[in-house]
Amino acid sequence: MIKHYYYILKLLRPRQWIKNFALFTALVLGGQLFELGGFTQVFLGFISFCLLTSSTYIVNDILDVKKDKLHPFKKARPIASDKISVREGIIIFIVILSLSLFIAREVGNGFFLIAALYLVLQMLYSFVFKAIEIFDIFFIAAGYILRVLAGEVITGYHLSVWLLLTTISLSMFLAIGKRRSELTLLKNYTGVRATEIRQSLSHYSEQLLAAFIIIFATSTFIFYSLFTFLENPQGVRLSLDIFLPDVLPYYLQRKWLMVTIIPVVYGLMRYLQDIYEKQEGESPDRVLLSDKSLLSAVIIWGLLVVFIIYFIG
Repeated sequence: MIKHYYYILKLLRPRQWIKNFALFTALVLGGQLFELGGFTQVFLGFISFCLLTSSTYIVNDILDVKKDKLHPFKKARPIASDKISVREGIIIFIVILSLSLFIAREVGNGFFLIAALYLVLQMLYSFVFKAIEIFDIFFIAAGYILRVLAGEVITGYHLSVWLLLTTISLSMFLAIGKRRSELTLLKNYTGVRATEIRQSLSHYSEQLLAAFIIIFATSTFIFYSLFTFLENPQGVRLSLDIFLPDVLPYYLQRKWLMVTIIPVVYGLMRYLQDIYEKQEGESPDRVLLSDKSLLSAVIIWGLLVVFIIYFIG
């Protein structure tokens, strides 16, 4: 029985919930991280999205069960390995989707609409656009973008256009990297053709995807750099002026967020290394959690952003 619950949890793919931390972007940049009311609302939104994304993964697993049985890694998924039946998967889908939408409605109408839009896009992806080249990448990227916009709707903090462009570019970068890694993995896996697993892969070459990756890695760096230089997030200056009353005003005129460009550039370069040298990237969350250097860069970036906004201002 305990093992069965383990497979149910595995079906929900909790490791992928790390993507939903994107909902906290507006909360942090808006200077509301330590406000209990705002944090609680975003946290509820986070829970709602975790359940929502898990429900879409279940649909995807049910639709792709035959193809997943041929995949070197996906064949171990609960439905593909017959640990969870399709009927039970449908029941779990209905339960967690209902709970997710209930929480979303409690968070607010705007957030509920974003959640509903995410659900519709993911269903369109699973049933139609997964097999269509280019569109499959757009739909994957849209999921990341909607997470950031969901956080903006909850907090009411208007995110910079430069940050939104950064989000779009980074989302495309991750989505294309995912496709490139899938293509490389399946080419090196004997006994199955890439098109048997994913039809859209027949329209991609490694060279084409490499060109796409360069475009969006570069644009991510440029847009984020412009964000740090041109925008001034709402800092709260918790207490540093007590220790540096004379020199602090001078330093506050500096664009301190530009310091965070360093871990961002390192993170992009490290992720590229994972894609090209380690042949990883099919699952961005797996790469992040398994690559200690990349994870450290993300943590350092987050700490720097919080320190600059909440202690320097």
